[in-house]
Amino acid sequence: MSKKLPLSLEFFPPKTPEGVVKLAAVRQQLYALKPDFCSVTYGAGGGTQEGTLSAVLAIRDEGVEAAPHFSCIGASAAGVREQLQQFKAAGLRRIVALRGDLPSGYGRFGEFRYASDLVAFIRQETGDHFHIEVAAYPEMHPQAASPQADLQAYAAKVKAGANSAITQMFFNTDAYFRFVDEAHALGADIPIVPGIMPITNASGIMRFADGCGTEIPRWMRLRLLGFGDDAESIRAFGLDVVTDLCDQLRTAGVPGLHFYTMNQSAAVLEICRRLGL
Repeated sequence: MSKKLPLSLEFFPPKTPEGVVKLAAVRQQLYALKPDFCSVTYGAGGGTQEGTLSAVLAIRDEGVEAAPHFSCIGASAAGVREQLQQFKAAGLRRIVALRGDLPSGYGRFGEFRYASDLVAFIRQETGDHFHIEVAAYPEMHPQAASPQADLQAYAAKVKAGANSAITQMFFNTDAYFRFVDEAHALGADIPIVPGIMPITNASGIMRFADGCGTEIPRWMRLRLLGFGDDAESIRAFGLDVVTDLCDQLRTAGVPGLHFYTMNQSAAVLEICRRLGL
């Protein structure tokens, strides 16, 4: 089964010159997958925004569509307007629009309280120039008051003009399909692309999951803990589990897969090889 499934890849901006060189090599390896686009994140409060833009421009120059992550927390309308002009001038056509996290010790939201405010502002300022991606949380955003409030917040982003969504990582397909059904029932029927996190390190994936409110099923968590520090077994188990997850999603007809690469290529390439992608 090798039907072309749209793929996208996510990177984070390197902090050192060596990291920049290493990421450039990783990207070249991953371009074998012919991704539809690559997105580049940045830290809390836009800590690495410059690094984000330079990575995005490097991807653009390599002939692949690139999307900066763009968060609005603490931002002013004038600052956001200026950045949108910068993105347009650089020939970018895609943005991942996020609320973002308040940097620690930062007491105020700025002019945008929610991601839906940012999406509406981008549309107001730039019309249909940008394809806007937003985030979706199949297992609820950790700061949402309730699953229902979270769904309403998601629907508000869609109504404001989002084109498609990428989910937080998950290992529970039921949560994803339920979220898609409930979003569609609210009229929020844009494509919702599953975000896929390869498992290469047990403590890393568990820490990350706990931080973002993602459930690691008990059997998986126990198996990972049972491997202790046997890195090879963790890697092999991770490849099996995540390939199976992707296969279930593909069989169900998801609109694409978005890989959180963590600036590594081996696991993503192997999963896609096993899927015939």
